Amino acid sequence: MNHPAELGKDDVPGGTGASGASAPSAVPEETRRQGEKARAALTALRAEVAKTVVGQDSVVTGLVIALLCRGHVLLEGVPGTAKTLLVKTLSRALDLDFKRVQFTPDLMPGDVTGSLVYDTRTAEFEFREGPVFTNLLLADEINRTPPKTQASLLEAMEERQVSVEGSARALPDPFVVCATQNPIEYEGTYPLPEAQLDRFLVKLTVPVPTRDEEIAMLQRHASGFDPRDLSVVKPVAGASDLAAGRAAVKAIHLDPKVAAYVVDLCRATRQSPSLQLGVSPRGATALLATSRAWAWLSGRDYVTPDDVKALARPTLRHRVQLRPEAELEGATADGVLEGILAHVPAPR
Repeated sequence: MNHPAELGKDDVPGGTGASGASAPSAVPEETRRQGEKARAALTALRAEVAKTVVGQDSVVTGLVIALLCRGHVLLEGVPGTAKTLLVKTLSRALDLDFKRVQFTPDLMPGDVTGSLVYDTRTAEFEFREGPVFTNLLLADEINRTPPKTQASLLEAMEERQVSVEGSARALPDPFVVCATQNPIEYEGTYPLPEAQLDRFLVKLTVPVPTRDEEIAMLQRHASGFDPRDLSVVKPVAGASDLAAGRAAVKAIHLDPKVAAYVVDLCRATRQSPSLQLGVSPRGATALLATSRAWAWLSGRDYVTPDDVKALARPTLRHRVQLRPEAELEGATADGVLEGILAHVPAPR
């Protein structure tokens, strides 16, 4: 699998030597075999998604990493960059149940999680499941709904269950929330609080396609391509492949020096003069998880410092908060993280 641009062009993993490679841990043969089969299937996803979405390979890889880690994704990009189409196509290529909720100012928590409805035939209340009961939930423009409705997703995202009238109802497995937000239009929006942002495993930036990619996209439309017709997309992987992949990722070897490097990076964000909020311990565990998943997707059974560098920005950018004076000077979260990656020594 080629290294995606979003995950850091300059931090290409895969080498040894200076990358701090260490002896891999013993992996059961069956786990290894199932893992290799799952990796081949998940690698094929990029080609399948490319049938409808042009030039978003790195975002697809980020979504696959989130699925392997059972984490949630925040997609940020200007309107018209195929965020919704991307998630819909991915769910079809993975043969997962998919539901979409358009978040609006009048959306109520029960519209997301479900509610009790009185049944006149039985004279009893019965629970009617909301769209959260799915494998892949697209929360479109999540920052356009009030905090009360945003918070209704917190239990589902963290505990993978919904509680109604004191009764907990488990969500399907896998369950991943892909939330989108528009980075340029803030009027009438409710910014996600830090506590909720921290629940997202990664924040992926969906870029505007390059000139060549946009030309290819127009040629597809001129040839009759219909983004509402996804019949061209075939399932190439499934929930069993994700389960096998998760088992293989858990077997990825982690050298203590690499674990210390993850901690040092996160601690450096807490001491940065440009940040008023650094990465929490939950962020450190998230960076470890995404680094192990990327190492496995890259065909290795150990984590290198380059894996950590590659996933640092998408995993940590939404977990830090700039100081107002730093923002006035034009600083960005990615820029601050870039500086930290350059200054914190990596193990050799």
